Amino acid sequence: MSDLIETDYLVVGAGAAGMAFTDALLKHSDATVTIVDRRHAPGGHWIDAYPFVHLHQPSAFYGVDSVPLGDDALDQSGLNAGFYGLAGADELRAYYARVMQQHFLPSGRVRFFPGCDYRGGAAGRHTFTSRLTGATQEVRVRRKLVDTAYLEGRIPATSAPPFEVAEGVRCVPAGEVVRVTDHSGRYVVIGAGKTALDTCVWLLTHGVPAARIQWVKPREGWWLNRRYNQPHTLLPDLYAAAGLQLQVMAQAASVDEVFTRLESSGYLLRVDTTVTPTMMHGAIVSEEELKLLRQIQDVVRLGRVRRIEPGRLVLDEGTQATAPDALYVHCAAKGLSAAPVRPIFEADRVTVQPIYWGFACFQFATLGVAEASLASDEDRNRLCPPVAYWDTPADYLRTYLAVLAHGRARAAHPVLNVWANASRLNPLRDIGRYRDHALVQETRGVIKQHGVAAVSNVMTLLAGQDA
Repeated sequence: MSDLIETDYLVVGAGAAGMAFTDALLKHSDATVTIVDRRHAPGGHWIDAYPFVHLHQPSAFYGVDSVPLGDDALDQSGLNAGFYGLAGADELRAYYARVMQQHFLPSGRVRFFPGCDYRGGAAGRHTFTSRLTGATQEVRVRRKLVDTAYLEGRIPATSAPPFEVAEGVRCVPAGEVVRVTDHSGRYVVIGAGKTALDTCVWLLTHGVPAARIQWVKPREGWWLNRRYNQPHTLLPDLYAAAGLQLQVMAQAASVDEVFTRLESSGYLLRVDTTVTPTMMHGAIVSEEELKLLRQIQDVVRLGRVRRIEPGRLVLDEGTQATAPDALYVHCAAKGLSAAPVRPIFEADRVTVQPIYWGFACFQFATLGVAEASLASDEDRNRLCPPVAYWDTPADYLRTYLAVLAHGRARAAHPVLNVWANASRLNPLRDIGRYRDHALVQETRGVIKQHGVAAVSNVMTLLAGQDA
C-alpha cells in the first residue's frame, strides 16, 4: 500500500454504525476520516444478509442523516400494506454504496479501504492489512479510533451453526432456502429470533404448507407491533404508544404485568399466547405476519439444539424425532455481542455502543454529533452513557429508563437538541406537525400525568425482581 496515512479519525467498520457516525462528523466538523472494513463494500452485515431480509422498522428511520432512504410511501400490497416501506437487502446495499460514492468520497475528507482487516494499534499509530494482497498499511490517527465492531454479533450467513451436524444431515443457513430445488420433505427451522420468523414467513408465502414446517424455538419472544412504529401520517400512533407505555409502567404491579398489559393494548405481540416470553430483543413484526406464523403447529420447545442426527434432534431437554428427509434451516447464530459496557468516549477512542432502546441509526448519529460538537469526553459520557444490549423483558425496562433519564439531559443541551429536532432519523422529529391531532393532545396529558410515576415504579419493580 501507500506511505503512512494521516487522518483525524480511523473508523473500523462501514456498517450502519460507522456510516452514521462518519456522516455526523462530516456535517458537524472539519475532520478527515479513514474507514476500514473487512467486507468488499460498505453496508456491514447487509452485505451478507439473507436475500429476503427487510428492515423491521420503516426506511424513514434508517441510514445516515444526510441521505434519505426510501420514498416515504405507504405500501399498497403484501404483508406490509398500509405501512411505510421497509428497505430490503438489495436496496440497503445500493443505498450505502451511494452514500459512500456520492456523499462521503466526493467530500475529499473520507478515504475508504474495503477488504481490509484492522490489526490494532496504540498511541495514535494503527495498522490494517489487505485481504487481497496481504500488504499492511500504517495510519497515524490525530484524534480518535472509532470502534464500531466492539459489539458486533454473528449472523447465520457467516457463522457455523452453534450445534453439531452429523454426516448425512442437510443443514443450510437461512439465506440458502431460496436456492432449494425440488425439496418435497419437511423444513426444520431452528431459532426463535427475527431471522427464524422471517424464514418461516418466507416459506409460508412461497407455498410451503405450514404442516411441512417444524419450528424449533428455544425461547418465546415479545415483539413490537409495526402498527405503532410508523412515521409521517401515522406518527400520532407512535407518540400515543409512548404515552401508553408510561401509563402501564406507572400502574403495573409487576414486570410481567407491564408486558401483559402492553400486549392487551396491541403494542406488544407474541406468536404463542400460551407461552410466557423470556426474550425481548425489540424486533418489529406486523399482525399479518403473526397470522401466518400461528399456522405452524409443530413447535419444539426443548431448549437449544446441541446436535442434529439423521431423523432426530438432540436438545438441552431431550430428543425430538424429525423427518428422515428434513432440510434443517439454521437461524440460530449468537447475534449481538454481550461484551461489557465501557465508556463510549475516551481520550483516543470512541467505542460505539447503544445509549437507549431502539432506532439504532439515530443513536449512532447522536454519538457522532456529540464527538464533533461537545467540548469534553466528560460531557459526552455524561450525556451519552452506554447501556448493555437487551435480551430479557426486564432488560427492556432498564433501557427504557435510560431513554427517559438521559433523553431529558440530551434534550436540555442546545447543540444536541437542535440537531435532534432537525434530524430525519429522529422518530419524533415531526410530531409538532400533529400538535392539534386529538390523539397527540390526549397523549401529552397521559405523559404529563404518568411520566414521573413510571420511572419510580419501574425502578421498584426491577429492584423487586432482582432481589
